[in-house]
Amino acid sequence: MQNNRFIWMTAGAVLIALVFHMTVLNQNEAHAFSNQVIQKGAVGDDVVELQARLQYNGYYNGSIDGVYGWSTYWAVRNFQYEFGLKEIDGLVGESTKQKLTQTTKYNRDFVHKQLNSGKDFTHYGGVPLSKQSSPSKEFKAKMKASSKGSKGGTEGNQQQAAQKKQPQKQQAQPKQQAAPQKQAAPKPKPEEKAKTTAVNMPEGFSQNDIQLMANAVYGEARGEPYIGQVAVAAVIINRVNSPTFPNTVSGVIFEPGAFTAVADGQIWLTPNDTAKKAVMDAINGWDPTEEAMYYFNPNTATSAWIWGRPQIKQIGKHIFCN
Repeated sequence: MQNNRFIWMTAGAVLIALVFHMTVLNQNEAHAFSNQVIQKGAVGDDVVELQARLQYNGYYNGSIDGVYGWSTYWAVRNFQYEFGLKEIDGLVGESTKQKLTQTTKYNRDFVHKQLNSGKDFTHYGGVPLSKQSSPSKEFKAKMKASSKGSKGGTEGNQQQAAQKKQPQKQQAQPKQQAAPQKQAAPKPKPEEKAKTTAVNMPEGFSQNDIQLMANAVYGEARGEPYIGQVAVAAVIINRVNSPTFPNTVSGVIFEPGAFTAVADGQIWLTPNDTAKKAVMDAINGWDPTEEAMYYFNPNTATSAWIWGRPQIKQIGKHIFCN
């Protein structure tokens, strides 16, 4: 009788231990993100998990430090692109989180133990935890291939697109006569996509700011390569941040004589997804112009003043200057 009782107690203890072990294992590998959309500039446990999961499948090869910086941003965009997600914007919302948890594993205890110990470590898929100091040769090759994603591809597309001759309206020069602002035409209705991303916009940009910048980019530069559209958005942001220009997006865009798209009414055209993505990239810190305040088309510019400005570089058909 006592032997049977001992056997049952032992079996019960083993079962409890097994259940506990499986619970901990599931917690380590289950969805652990919070409900917050993760974006550039974020810090904390969500970013730690994001970096670990991206590194696990080879899209991120930087430090797991819990800081959503530029390298994490491009890793997210590469992941979104490669897995065919609808939004390729660097914002980690529900769909991106679900895809990450479906395609990766995350050992939270291991990762946080390394962080708490102050260790510089890696979290690579297919590599035993005891050997996480470096990935295998095959995994290094995969990481190298994946690192040639969105950013490099964008620059390559710019070189190809710059060779195509497309008609493009030139930006009005800052010193030209002010043109009347279109008042009768109604503003386009914001699309639902803008509503989704605007809730978590960094740097204090409102939904209206983002929509208006997308309108300006589309009206001014829809025939330009993608990097050229980002550049136009960057000029708007640079002016907002400059003490010599209005300190709001609407103030900069509607400053008399500043933009041809305002003068000829193209500011009210409905922007496409490319223009919106260009605005997002500029807001997230990409400035291909190197802090330019002006741009012009050398083939159509008639202002002697703009030709006298210090030139920085040419992107597509526009020369960017200060």
